[in-house]
Amino acid sequence: MIASLDGIVGAVSADSLVVEVGGIGYRVFAAPSLLAAATPGARLKVHTFHLVREDLQALYGFATAGELGFFTLLLTVQGVGPKVALAIVGSRPVADLQLAIVQDDQAVLVSVPGVGKRLAGRICLELKEKVDAAGTAAAGAAVGPAGTEGARESEVVAALQALGYTLQEARSAARRGAAAVAGDASLEDRVKAALTATVDS
Repeated sequence: MIASLDGIVGAVSADSLVVEVGGIGYRVFAAPSLLAAATPGARLKVHTFHLVREDLQALYGFATAGELGFFTLLLTVQGVGPKVALAIVGSRPVADLQLAIVQDDQAVLVSVPGVGKRLAGRICLELKEKVDAAGTAAAGAAVGPAGTEGARESEVVAALQALGYTLQEARSAARRGAAAVAGDASLEDRVKAALTATVDS
């Protein structure tokens, strides 16, 4: 399984680029933001999702681990294939998309080509549930008495990690968001505040 590539950009096309590593050129499908940043002849590191099927192998590339994590999460939703997931990830910053899902703002997803209202609703429903489940698991594993500040932060951090954030990014967002909500706020409200803080930062 190919998790990342670090090499020289050999070519850039409308929907993909070629990364040359050790004399081998890997074709990587990517969002416009990554393609725009790629310059032939320049060095580039790409986080990749390696799709392997009986009749197909393909690489999908991302500038950050957060984008890759969110792409992988989108693929867990029935009806979302790699092309649609890539279009969603490339449509706007990941933090904006995650906030839209948590707030059930389906219009943001419907604006992406290939995403209809029914699919947008399914994405919001299924991924919101994953975030809630991650928060519940974190609450059970948190160190310290239930309801302590540390336990509440752990819930939010776990939920953000389920959305594709790294541990460091999740902790930073959770701390920024905590200042904007009451101490007894629900997990959903705390996650929304953390995502909003990420978008505003």
